[in-house]
Amino acid sequence: MTESIGTPPAATAIELSGRPRPFEGFLRWIFAACALVSVLTTFGIIWVLFQESLPFFMHVPITEFLTGTQWTPQFEPARFGVLPLVCGTFLVTIGAACFTLPLGLLSAIYLSEYASPRARSVLKPILEVLAGVPTVVYGFFALIFITPVLQMVFPQTEVFNALSASIAMSIMTLPLVSSLCEDALHVVPPGLREGAYALGATKMEVSTQVVVPAALSGIGAAFILALSRAIGETMIVALAAGSTPKVTLNPLESVQTMTGYIVQISMGDVPHGTTSYQTIFAVGLLLFFITVGMNLLSIALVKKYRQKYD
Repeated sequence: MTESIGTPPAATAIELSGRPRPFEGFLRWIFAACALVSVLTTFGIIWVLFQESLPFFMHVPITEFLTGTQWTPQFEPARFGVLPLVCGTFLVTIGAACFTLPLGLLSAIYLSEYASPRARSVLKPILEVLAGVPTVVYGFFALIFITPVLQMVFPQTEVFNALSASIAMSIMTLPLVSSLCEDALHVVPPGLREGAYALGATKMEVSTQVVVPAALSGIGAAFILALSRAIGETMIVALAAGSTPKVTLNPLESVQTMTGYIVQISMGDVPHGTTSYQTIFAVGLLLFFITVGMNLLSIALVKKYRQKYD
């Protein structure tokens, strides 16, 4: 009697697994097509960048492009040294990282280790609201609010400056860092925490010496992803950082980033097909290589420091 009751579910499962499902093959092709669209889009972007950049590098040596310290493609004599744009980009990005990385990690530690479930359910959605604010709003916020405050503290601050753009960009990327770091901390097995508490560790010691090192790969990937997001940001730097390409380490001065330059040239004032027009694709290609390199670094970091738990 027991055997007759136990066999039908197994037989039913076998029948269901072997039963032909007409829509399964169709859905498989739909999923494959969606994945193929992403791959083809990526290769399409790469093709356009290389195709449009090739005429530029036929006129401008790549050594001059990568090592030159003057960027004046719209003036005579034209200079095509991209280092001022690279310097401005990294100055704004590093400035943003100095604010958003520690704040994002500390807020993630609080949400994961200290906050009650009720506090977490309230604070995390409020923090993630910042991610929904349009970047152009952050740009005007930096220009209208942050810059006047900086000018009161540092009177030599220019109207367009790198520090104001860095602060606005750090506010924009803070939800990304906090959310990804909190997820990385949350998946650390509770057994590690309980073992540390059993050895007499305090809450702070468990958080900083056990949980954070265990989630180091996820935290590092979150940091690099946030930096990649900051490097590719456009509207904040276009509105707040200025349009003065220069090699400087002073964040209170006006600078121009790679994305800010692309916006400036894309306004339509430069004739199509000229060398000045082709510079936007050359700069975009360099920006593409930088972001790809950072993504590869993130993947390598995750593989090296990944912790596997049973």
